[in-house]
Amino acid sequence: MAHILSAVSGTQADVVPITRALISVSDKRGIVELCTYLASKNVELLSTGGTAAKLREAGLTCIDVSDYTGSPECLDGRVKTLHPKVHGGLLGVRGNPKHEKDMEENGIGKIDMTILNLYPFEATVAKGAAFEQCIENIDIGGPSMLRSTAKNHAFTTIVTSPDQYEEVKKCMEENNGGTTLEMRKRFAARAFSLSAAYDSAIAGWFTKELGESTDVVTRVYKPEFPLKYGCNPHQKPAGILSLLNSDLPFTVLNGTPGYINLLDAANAWLLVKELREATGLAAASSFKHVSPAGAAVAVPLKDVECAAYEVTPDAAAKLTPSALAYLRARNADPMCSFGDFAAVSDLVDEDTALILKKEVSDGIVAPGYTPEALEILKAKKGGKFIVLEAKADFKPDSVEYREVYGMTFSQQRNDIVITKEHMTQKVVTKGGADALTEDAIRDMIVASICVKYTQSNSVGFAKDGMMVGVGAGQQSRVDCVKLAGRKVKTWYLRQHPKVLGLQFVEGVKRQDRVNARVRYIEGDFTVEERARWEAQFSTVPEPLTDEEKDDFMKKATGITISSDAFFPFRDSIDHASKVGVSYVAQPGGSVQDEQVTACCDDYGMIMSFTGVRLFHH
Repeated sequence: MAHILSAVSGTQADVVPITRALISVSDKRGIVELCTYLASKNVELLSTGGTAAKLREAGLTCIDVSDYTGSPECLDGRVKTLHPKVHGGLLGVRGNPKHEKDMEENGIGKIDMTILNLYPFEATVAKGAAFEQCIENIDIGGPSMLRSTAKNHAFTTIVTSPDQYEEVKKCMEENNGGTTLEMRKRFAARAFSLSAAYDSAIAGWFTKELGESTDVVTRVYKPEFPLKYGCNPHQKPAGILSLLNSDLPFTVLNGTPGYINLLDAANAWLLVKELREATGLAAASSFKHVSPAGAAVAVPLKDVECAAYEVTPDAAAKLTPSALAYLRARNADPMCSFGDFAAVSDLVDEDTALILKKEVSDGIVAPGYTPEALEILKAKKGGKFIVLEAKADFKPDSVEYREVYGMTFSQQRNDIVITKEHMTQKVVTKGGADALTEDAIRDMIVASICVKYTQSNSVGFAKDGMMVGVGAGQQSRVDCVKLAGRKVKTWYLRQHPKVLGLQFVEGVKRQDRVNARVRYIEGDFTVEERARWEAQFSTVPEPLTDEEKDDFMKKATGITISSDAFFPFRDSIDHASKVGVSYVAQPGGSVQDEQVTACCDDYGMIMSFTGVRLFHH
C-alpha cells in the first residue's frame, strides 16, 4: 500500500504579498502589461529565454533564471528551471521552521507567483508535425513549476492564462500588493485542470501513434456562462462549458440563450451548413425541440406558393437567397415552427431579418449579419431575441462524448457528407439513375440531410428544395411516414383554392391565420371550437370535404421521401404513395429490400439506396 504523506503546516495567511515572480510564457499576449504592473509594485521579475527578451525590449528589468540559480540553460533548453532554487522557492512552506532553515542553508529565496503557459503541444500536433517535433514540444519545466506552485497555493499564486491577468492586478490593487487565498485556490484548481488536460492530450496522441487505445481519457471543461435552468425549471444548476483551450462554436450577439435553445442552434447550424455545402444554395432551417420543423434551400417560389405563404410574387422575386430559404423553411410546417430557433447558412441581410421580425421565433444562428439586420433582430422580443454568430473556423473534435446516468458514451461524430453520389450510385428501381432529375437529386439531398439532424426514427418529405413534412421520434417507421405524410397533406392542401380564398376579418394575427387554415383543412372541430374559429372570418367558409381533399391530393406529384434507416416493410411505401411521392432515398439493407423495391416499381417511384444510416439520438 502506498505511503500517504502527512500535511506540512506553516503560518497561514489570507493575503500573501507578491515580492518575486517567475515568468515563462509561450503566449505573450498581455505579459508586458502585467509585468509592468508587477514592477510598479516592486516585484522582482525572474524570467527565461524569449520571455526575458520581450520584457527587456519593453524596458523592464528582469533576472535570467540561469543567473538566479547559478546554473546555465543546457541540453538545447530542455533544462532551464529544474533546479532546487526554483522549486524550493515555490514549494517552501512559509513559517515552517524546517522549511525556512532548509531554504536559508541552501540559498533558496521565496518565489510568490509563477506566470506560465505550456508549450503548444496540441497546436504542434494539429499542424501535422513529425513525431520527433511533437515530442520536443512536450513541456517538462512548465508543468513542473505549475504543479509546484499550485500545490503550495497556500502561499504561492499560479497564473496560467492571459485571461487571468486583469483579475491578478485587481486583486493586488485591492490587497496592498498581495493575493487572496480564495483566488489562489481557484487559480490552483484551474492549473491542475490544465495539467490534466495537457497530459491527457499527450497520452492520447502517443497511444494513437502506437495504434493502441488509451487507458484513460481526461476531458477538462471550462465554465463559460450559467444557464437559467436545464431542460426544465427544476433542473438547476445548469451551464455551458467549453473544452479547456478550445472555443465555443458560437458568439452570443444578443439575448440570453437557454439549454434547449443551444441544442437547437447546434443542430440547426450543422444542418444548414451541410445543405449549403451539398447543394451550393443558401439554406435555412426552423427547429423546435432539437428536430427541424422545416428546412429549405433557396429555390424560387411558384405563384401558388406565394399565395399560400402570404407573399406577393413581386416581393418573392426580390427576396435575397437567405430570405427565400428561410421563408420556405418556415412554411414547411408553420404551426410547428411557432417559437422556433432559426438557422441560416449565409449572411443574414435586412430581407431575412424583416421576415423573422413578423414571425414568433426565439432566436437565430448564422455566420454573420449586416448592421441593418442586426439592429432589426436586436429589437425583436423587447430586446430578448437570441442572436448567435457561428464561428467559421470552429472545428469540433472527431470523437464526441455524452454522460447519461453515470455512463459516458463516446463515438465518432457523424461527419458523413451527404452528396449527389449517394443518390445516384445505387438506384434499384426501373430506369436506374437515368430516371432521376437534377431537382429530384437536390430534394433527396435536402431530405436526407434533414433527417440526419432529426430525432430517430425519422423520415422527411421534400419538394422544390424544401421539407414539406418531417416525422420525428417514432418507434415505428410506418408511424413516422404517417405523421410526416399528414404534414405533407396539410402543406399541399394549403394551396387548395378554398383555403387560399378564406376571408379573414381585419386584425386576425398572422399565426392565428396559419392555425385557422390548418384547422380548416383538418375539419375535426368541437362545437365550441367551431364557434370561435368561425368568428375569425368575414364570411363563414363552406367545409372542405373529404372528397375535395382527395381529388386535390391526386394532383400531388414529384415529392421525395428520405428515411434515416431502411424500410422494413412495404407499408411505408404504400402510405407514401397517397401523398404524391415519386422519389425515395433510404440506406437499404433490409431483408425486405426486394419487396420494398417491387412496391416502388408498382407505384412508378424511383428509389436510391444510399448505403448510409442516419440515426440521431
